[in-house]
Amino acid sequence: MNYLIGIDIGTSATKTVLFNENCQAVQSASHEYPLYQPQNGWAEQEPMDWYQAVVMTIRKVVFESGVNPKDIKGIGLSGQMHGLVMLDAHNEVIRPSIIWCDQRTAKECDEITKKVGAKRLIEITANPALTGFTASKILWVRNHEPENYRRCRHILLPKDFIRYCMTGEYATEVSDASGMQLLDIPHRCWSQEVLDKLDIDPSLLAKVYESPEVTGTITKQFAKETGLSTETVVVGGAGDNAAAAVGTGIVEDGKAFTTIGTSGVVFAHTSHLSIDPKGRVHTFCCAVPGCWHVMGVTQAAGLSLKWFRDTLAQNYSAKAKEQGVDDYVLMDKDAEAVPIGSRRLLYLPYLMGERTPHLNPNCRGVFFGLSAIHTQADMIRAVMEGVSYSLKDCYEILQEMGVSVDEMMACGGGGKSPLWRQMLADMYGCEVKTIASQEGPALGVAILAGVGSGLFKSVPQACHDFIEVATYCQPKEPESAYYEKGHKLYQKLYRQLKDCYTDLAAL
Repeated sequence: MNYLIGIDIGTSATKTVLFNENCQAVQSASHEYPLYQPQNGWAEQEPMDWYQAVVMTIRKVVFESGVNPKDIKGIGLSGQMHGLVMLDAHNEVIRPSIIWCDQRTAKECDEITKKVGAKRLIEITANPALTGFTASKILWVRNHEPENYRRCRHILLPKDFIRYCMTGEYATEVSDASGMQLLDIPHRCWSQEVLDKLDIDPSLLAKVYESPEVTGTITKQFAKETGLSTETVVVGGAGDNAAAAVGTGIVEDGKAFTTIGTSGVVFAHTSHLSIDPKGRVHTFCCAVPGCWHVMGVTQAAGLSLKWFRDTLAQNYSAKAKEQGVDDYVLMDKDAEAVPIGSRRLLYLPYLMGERTPHLNPNCRGVFFGLSAIHTQADMIRAVMEGVSYSLKDCYEILQEMGVSVDEMMACGGGGKSPLWRQMLADMYGCEVKTIASQEGPALGVAILAGVGSGLFKSVPQACHDFIEVATYCQPKEPESAYYEKGHKLYQKLYRQLKDCYTDLAAL
């Protein structure tokens, strides 16, 4: 039998999954690593942490499965988007990677907008200048660490750094490159105009491929470290959300998904280029050649619940260990016992600023309505509802743009929660489904590897053949009516606090 590997280099951990040729998971392994915040609003990771996690997890799935490495025909890479990895002339990492949720680059975004022009920037890159995107990070290093910038010879995204380590090739693909603010989104190539206006040498950038295309094969050195075969091909892969779309079958018009991972995303496939002129949602090339996707992003979705657990609910870890279950399962159970609306407690999930719809790096998290009656469980539910309200903001903009959604899938860690899925169904007013496989992005890039290695005919065909729906969640009318009112108050709170956020940042 033939096999495929999907590797997802996430913000919290790397997950590697070995699949058979029917896209069934055979063996999986994951390894966590830290996130560093040297200053408020900054976020960095060490690229070698990702590399070590990839080596460890590949070695584990290859050896524990007992599969002949020569039967592993292809590898697909998924990863957190936007992170800046800089290599010097000796291919050594110059500095820690400034990752997607870092908010230090507001001045650089102004610089980009001034040099390219706000309207022209959206026309070319389909997005306004954003603090999370890679271009502003490149300019920040040039402005604040000129010696590091002078040493730089290669600029890679997180998963593409791993690709270089695996294959020796400097390569990327259209979905992840779309989040750099340097790609011509309509034409699916680097924009010479943007590069010229920002004075960025195009030789620093990797070659751009379509997601299922072969970008290289495993080197002898990497094969020695992991047990892989040098005959195994590595395809372009996809940014985490584009990979999750393939892994949940969102590869045709009318299909969408909501993912609650570290960040939260509402993502819709489209075969026609659709750009929000207000720049509130992102349009990127997707993993299906010749197609795009539109997505809204909330910065701190699962991150909000993780922050709450680590900071204000550490008792759940001990309880979960005693009972042999996951912390979040217990938190979910307690939150489910809380009435809808969390006893009039609202949470704004702006721990890392916000992208959709506010594009505001200065906004911060808020609990509104706290009183002496509120318990830990009330606050947990409020966090979940606040994240869901933020995702509803994204969903409403897609509707406003005329992007039709007939089918909504839920995925990511938060998508495993029946309570969170029900909240989404009630807020969206539509059915929310899950798929049988829980592998998400790893499955998506394994499918891309199957297409690239010749096992599958096309991405849509493989999704039709191998992806099965598991659960259905219908909206409930009384809850939908309540959340409609709650959402209006949630939106009003941001409007009322907007100037206060600016004042806070200036303190």
